[in-house]
Amino acid sequence: MLRNLVQSLIEHESIKTTYPRAKEAQKMADNLINLAKKNTNASKNEALKYLYVHQLNEKLFGTIRERYANRNGGFTRVLHIEPYNNDAAPSAILELVDGSKDMRFAMTAKAVARNIYERTELHPMTLQNVEKVTRFRTDGKEEFRKVVNYFVDALEKKHGRTEGLPQGDKAPAIEEDIIPRKDIGSEPAIPPS
Repeated sequence: MLRNLVQSLIEHESIKTTYPRAKEAQKMADNLINLAKKNTNASKNEALKYLYVHQLNEKLFGTIRERYANRNGGFTRVLHIEPYNNDAAPSAILELVDGSKDMRFAMTAKAVARNIYERTELHPMTLQNVEKVTRFRTDGKEEFRKVVNYFVDALEKKHGRTEGLPQGDKAPAIEEDIIPRKDIGSEPAIPPS
């Protein structure tokens, strides 16, 4: 069962399961990624023992190994979620960090977008989370800007423009190197290149 969970994690980069299973699968996934980082024939053979679908070895020893080349550990993250079964078992999301389906990256971008939309100050913890989620990503800040702008545009489409919200002293204090300021009344902002 754990091998299937780890295989699904490598294939989809994010899975939902019970919390105890997620914690056990996390250990196995971290070991597999450490094997991939070694990139030897012996480590490839060892990884083949874990994975039923051998095509996933290409992904493990290709994109995943390159993504975590500068990381010493912490390749996966377990996030508590509401129980989704009728038995109320503690549920969790097990995900590869810095991947395309990184939940913390998306939630931090959504929080920053909400602050920009409401023109409020960013909380220091939010700034710290921005630094965490962009630290090991290639072009992390650039990608973060794009996602934040996407969420701001989605908020504007859903709730309309924000001309009536406070400006000036109450406007959010956002450093340009974190998120580019965007004029709410103009066209959607394009992240600087």
